[in-house]
Amino acid sequence: MFSLSHTTRNCEGFRRRDFLKVGGLSLFGLTLPKLLEAQAMAAAAGKPGRTKPSEMNCILLWTDGGMSNIDTFDMKPEAPIEYRGDFQSIDTNIPGVTVCEHLPLMSQRLDKLCQVRTITHGGGQHAEACHFMLTGYPQVPDVSAQPVGSTVYPMFGSIVGREKGWRNGLPPNVQFAAGGIKYGGAGYMGSAYNPLSVKADPSAKGFAVQDVSIPEAVGAERTMRRRTMLNRLDDWQRQADADANAGAAFDRSVFYKQAYDLITSPAAKRAFRIEEEKPELRERYGMHREGQSTLLARRLVESGCRFVTVEFNGYDTHDKNFIELRDPLLPRLDRAWSALLDDLSDRGMLDNTLVICAGEFGRTPRVNGAAGRDHYPGANNICLSGAGTAMGSIVGRTDAKCERPVGQINTTLDYAATIFRILGIDDTKEYHALDGRPIAINNGGSPIAGVIA
Repeated sequence: MFSLSHTTRNCEGFRRRDFLKVGGLSLFGLTLPKLLEAQAMAAAAGKPGRTKPSEMNCILLWTDGGMSNIDTFDMKPEAPIEYRGDFQSIDTNIPGVTVCEHLPLMSQRLDKLCQVRTITHGGGQHAEACHFMLTGYPQVPDVSAQPVGSTVYPMFGSIVGREKGWRNGLPPNVQFAAGGIKYGGAGYMGSAYNPLSVKADPSAKGFAVQDVSIPEAVGAERTMRRRTMLNRLDDWQRQADADANAGAAFDRSVFYKQAYDLITSPAAKRAFRIEEEKPELRERYGMHREGQSTLLARRLVESGCRFVTVEFNGYDTHDKNFIELRDPLLPRLDRAWSALLDDLSDRGMLDNTLVICAGEFGRTPRVNGAAGRDHYPGANNICLSGAGTAMGSIVGRTDAKCERPVGQINTTLDYAATIFRILGIDDTKEYHALDGRPIAINNGGSPIAGVIA
């Protein structure tokens, strides 16, 4: 299904009776006009100006649960067995650099990665660590709090969506997350900037995204009749608003038009028609949810989306770490990620698409008694590609047991500042919470040295 998503709340209080319908077409006929209206009202409420939009986009491959550094990209073959684990390292296309044997495809694409080993934070639980790594802010949030009190910050995609806006009739911030990322919302900015979440499996036969196509039960002709009726209601509402408050009311028809345009837009419908891809390309990504979601992420960015998150679930490996990583976790990531980098490069899109592979934290360097690894925020390996990053390099290093960075250390605010700088967003600007408090997009972080070429 396609839904407005915040993982801890159901559409942040959006109710069916609150909105007019556009032909009864579920989310986009129900809440999307309100979403669009809320965005425009926020922009007109005296918020600070924005910098000139960049054409940079972002695809985030989110290893939900936290991927083990020492079992993937920062292996320590000389460490004691209780640290180094079961896997062997293999050579890569960068001399002297190795990776896990279960990442053979990515081993030949390390020249397209900038690995960052300097990031550490204090979030040992999933919700807070996801908040840290998806917003940059290292404060512990209370996701049930009202706008006053403990502040819940917006994820990167929500900031990008607010700054860059819609393009070609497509939403700016989309999330493929069947399992539900522990935190991935717009926080104090409100649900108008939450990502649109696709939970259906793109690898399933007959995959379709509800609301991007007109349901057969409604039909195009019936939809056109309903739009005509809506236009008449909008004309009446505009006149009533003008009479009551000359020029002050928002034109709601604009938002219903955008909602209608999305479900009838050739660009939107084409972007989700994954069956139009050649079978051999689909196979390269992998015929599973993660692989096909990654392929759809490329299609969406190509069509006009600004920020797309793909969830790779299952990395919370407290037990059977090596069994789970061996199959299915690492092979699926290896296949989808390598195909994405090749595909973007072949299409000339890698220069303006930042690809990030990250999770909320690493895993404990020492293997536990259940042959697993536990939560470990002390060292977190992040990989970035494209969009002017220093590909083929490794920024920072960890100690002999992968327990902590040695030398250069960076906060999550630095990580966020790096992302914003690459995407062309002025992270010194301020937004306002609903109570009027000014809040900086980024509170003091600096781009990580060595990441931007």
